[in-house]
Amino acid sequence: MKKKSTALILSVAMIAALVTGCGKEKEETASEIQDITIYETIPAEEETVESETAEETQEAADSDEAPGEGYVRSSLTNEWVLEEVANSRPIAVMMPTDSEAQPQYNIGNAGVLYEAMEEGSISRQLAVIEGWQEMEKIGNVRSCRAYYIYPSMEWDSILVHFGGVFYMQDLITRSDVNNISGTNEYGTGGSAPGSNAFFRSSDKAAPHNAYISGENITSAMTSLGYEAEHRSKYWNADHFTFASSSDPNTLASYSSAKDATKVNLIDVFPVTKSYFEYDEESGTYLKWLHNSEQVDAVTGEQLAFDNIIIQFTESHVLDEKGYLAFDMLAANQPGYYVTKGKVIPIVWTKLSDYEPTKYYDENGNEIVLNTGKTYIAIAQNGTTPVFE
Repeated sequence: MKKKSTALILSVAMIAALVTGCGKEKEETASEIQDITIYETIPAEEETVESETAEETQEAADSDEAPGEGYVRSSLTNEWVLEEVANSRPIAVMMPTDSEAQPQYNIGNAGVLYEAMEEGSISRQLAVIEGWQEMEKIGNVRSCRAYYIYPSMEWDSILVHFGGVFYMQDLITRSDVNNISGTNEYGTGGSAPGSNAFFRSSDKAAPHNAYISGENITSAMTSLGYEAEHRSKYWNADHFTFASSSDPNTLASYSSAKDATKVNLIDVFPVTKSYFEYDEESGTYLKWLHNSEQVDAVTGEQLAFDNIIIQFTESHVLDEKGYLAFDMLAANQPGYYVTKGKVIPIVWTKLSDYEPTKYYDENGNEIVLNTGKTYIAIAQNGTTPVFE
């Protein structure tokens, strides 16, 4: 376990860097994109993996020994991946939580999934996905808010979104922020880099039917001059700290640990009513949305996470329309870490754009995550998750 002294953490000055939120969002309709090819929906079964093969793959990913030559640990999940996958930049895709927009394609491949509130009391998701290059259909893709750009940056990812809002203009136009957008960058203007990479399908009505493929992302990156491998100036592979697969973190060493076989985030996300139930057999938390299983459209499988982090964050209402901003750069902010049916209190710190968000226990030690996928809720201060 990596350690940092409590004194050092508590000495860090609070940074209230206002991460601007949302402005007037440009309406996303099919007619706005003249250069998008129309495709029919790709049947889910075309990409479905046989369950036995998937189980064998997961066992190899969780093993303490590499499954073969050329494998390294993923910075997102600690699972074994090919070195070329670990060296390639992931994508960070904006996806909706609206009931009519479910389910999304390849959201189940997110090594880290963020969820945060936006205007209208509904949330949106940012799926950080590695090994995306061969995926035929990703999304649906929706517009971005400025506070999602910060987690995208800390993974040195390619941000994939369908336009945005006025308040994100300063961030999205920075030369170091590499993004692919389906329509105007920030709602009221700006170019749309890589807009011809997106396509519409007939499975849902606009604006919930804009998608992208790994092949199209690669082409867009080439034409835009984006680097395919992690940029040494911005990438920090030392992100999470993981336990070994043979000695998982059960939180048994914490006297403060409480039971958490159900994690209820209904107060955090009142429209989507996000919550999780612990599946003891798999050791993962299964995600629910709108009182239904949240599933991946490709596999039909319910989203499952080995780790849940709840990150309380100061938020601000920017205007009379209810657009929000979150202080994504701050120090010693409270939260919770949930794994293996237990929960402990934590604090989090992130002091610069590309610096990984670090999470510490009440003793000032960096928390140790379990190998696998992680869900992170960016929760507004004053909301109350319930653990049962």
